[in-house]
Amino acid sequence: MKNKTTLYQIPLVLLTAAMLFSCQVNNSKSVLNTSNMDTTVNPADDFYLYVNGGWLINNPIPDDYSRYGAFEQLNEENEQKLFDLLTAIRNDQNAAPGSNRQKIRDFYNSAMDTVRLQDEGISSIGPLLGKIDAIGSKDELTRTIAELHHSGIRALFGMGAGQDRKNTEMIIASVGQGGLGMSDRDYYLKNDARSTEIRDNYKLFIHKLFSLAGASESEANAAVASVMQIETALAEASMDRLTLRDPYATYNKMSVEELRKLAPAIDWNSYLDTRGVSIEDLNVSQPNFFSNASEMVQNVSISDWKSYLKWNVLNSAAAFLSPEFEEANFTFYGTVMTGSQVQRDRWKRALAVLNGSMGEAVGQEYVALHFPPQAKERMIDLVEHLRTGFHQRIAQLDWMSDETKEEAYGKLAAMNVKIGYPDKWVDYSELEIKDQPYFLNVLAARTFNIRRNLEEIGGPVDREKWFMSPQTVNAYYSPTMNEIVFPAAILQPPFFYLDGDDAMNYGAIGMVIGHEMTHGFDDKGRQYALDGNLRDWWTLDDSQRFDERAQVLVEQYNNYVMLDSLTINGKLSLGENIADLGGMNIAYEALQNKLNEDGRPGLIDGFTPEQRFFISYAQVWRNHMREQRLRQQLNEGPHSPGEARVNGIVYNMEEFYKAFGINETGQRFIPAESRAKIW
Repeated sequence: MKNKTTLYQIPLVLLTAAMLFSCQVNNSKSVLNTSNMDTTVNPADDFYLYVNGGWLINNPIPDDYSRYGAFEQLNEENEQKLFDLLTAIRNDQNAAPGSNRQKIRDFYNSAMDTVRLQDEGISSIGPLLGKIDAIGSKDELTRTIAELHHSGIRALFGMGAGQDRKNTEMIIASVGQGGLGMSDRDYYLKNDARSTEIRDNYKLFIHKLFSLAGASESEANAAVASVMQIETALAEASMDRLTLRDPYATYNKMSVEELRKLAPAIDWNSYLDTRGVSIEDLNVSQPNFFSNASEMVQNVSISDWKSYLKWNVLNSAAAFLSPEFEEANFTFYGTVMTGSQVQRDRWKRALAVLNGSMGEAVGQEYVALHFPPQAKERMIDLVEHLRTGFHQRIAQLDWMSDETKEEAYGKLAAMNVKIGYPDKWVDYSELEIKDQPYFLNVLAARTFNIRRNLEEIGGPVDREKWFMSPQTVNAYYSPTMNEIVFPAAILQPPFFYLDGDDAMNYGAIGMVIGHEMTHGFDDKGRQYALDGNLRDWWTLDDSQRFDERAQVLVEQYNNYVMLDSLTINGKLSLGENIADLGGMNIAYEALQNKLNEDGRPGLIDGFTPEQRFFISYAQVWRNHMREQRLRQQLNEGPHSPGEARVNGIVYNMEEFYKAFGINETGQRFIPAESRAKIW
């Protein structure tokens, strides 16, 4: 799941399932494709392979993917719907100037015009590079960084608006660490073979972009040295991923005057004035980072800073310039980092950028065609069954006191649910998209979205706001909002089946709902109260017992070997693993309630409802993953690979053993006293 201000999402980066259906469900129709299974495998030995072995053989990973599975297949189907929608919009000659349709059309066309992109070269980034060349002092350096930030170029650090974690009714400004071109600080600091390989290729990438921009060999070499010097220092000052998971470690509210004393070399008056922000206090997510960044501003030469800022512009723009720049960008971020062999089709790449830039403009068109109102009715029923199941699970806990249980009941009852699409859409009337270079349209959208965000500072929280567009194949939980959100696009098979039985639906979409709910009670989410405020509502004994039980899951995943001797980081992935285990337990409880209400069906495809529940869960996580992508996921987390999300969970559940008649002779059997049992 995704982390926003603390936002969780499963890729589940999780899921749900569409329901383009009426509320009448045929509970006897088979929706399970048994050819995807490999029944020669004993489910006691490898349940993931038992369910997905056939699919893995028959669906090799395409060259343009670094990971390919159920999510990617659903996303492909969704992309085709969006492509058809875009084709209709592009052919609409009556789109009024200034309308969403005109903006969608012109944005997409600018992305697809490769002849124009080739002819324009780097002209669209010329003004930004010119501003950097004109820097003559440290004060001008700060002002230029602020201008880049307003264009979505996050050099040195970042600033944005979000909920005050200890007063979640209000929006405050927050500044945080940033400025790195590689996706994790450890790639700069570790000296293992893979980190060294990535670092060497990153240097080649920097050199390539400067060369394409017209730098001489010596100039490009000097730029590489400057960029690596600055980014390595920033990496050394950055919090690691485990520390970032601690919401208290990244909550450091202080006055602007205190920030000036902490980081005096950064001209905060100039920075805030340039950003158009007037504030008295803000959250400084990583104080140590800003203290070090200030020293760097003081001590690093203007010449080196110019090279670093130019690199940020080139890197930020590369995917939107001529094919040579785009190919260099893909070579590093695609092939080197994740193992992808070829780029995805241009229209798919353009669509992804459009969705990220004007998501709700596209979303309005999407839901009108692909998400009828009755879909929400079915989802609400599922959610409430899961909420009831979770309440029952809490009541049954023998390790939690009644005092803490009452707080947990309150948080669960207060958890808001959003399904499908927003009730209030983003107004794009002030966004100017026109027939101009692709990168300029990207910049216009970035500036528009950033301005909207900063304008929220000092105001009340908008609880109607969504942090994903309706056409996104994902879902999330936000602890500061205490809400679970399921966009329309994820509400489709294999997560929900129109004519499927309850067992299949509760094993997939039901587990997803339970997963998102459990994020409010995982090792991080449990630190937020029912109103979203960061507040300890646990008794000390209950908190200690929770940590002891969570540690069992940490140790299990720490010993889960995925590649050679590489294992999963049990602590980094703990939140997602708790949510997976909790989601399954809650969904199973809800399924039993549903079967008791409606009656138990007979065997379908030769399987009992309980067996189909677990099979449905396992097939959601089928995927191939290239070695480079797998290494990246193991290093960066927070999600465990698909195989481990199945085998790492089901063998902790007594209900699974009973469903398939598994005893201690199974290769993955876990004795009852050694199983992880939390929610």
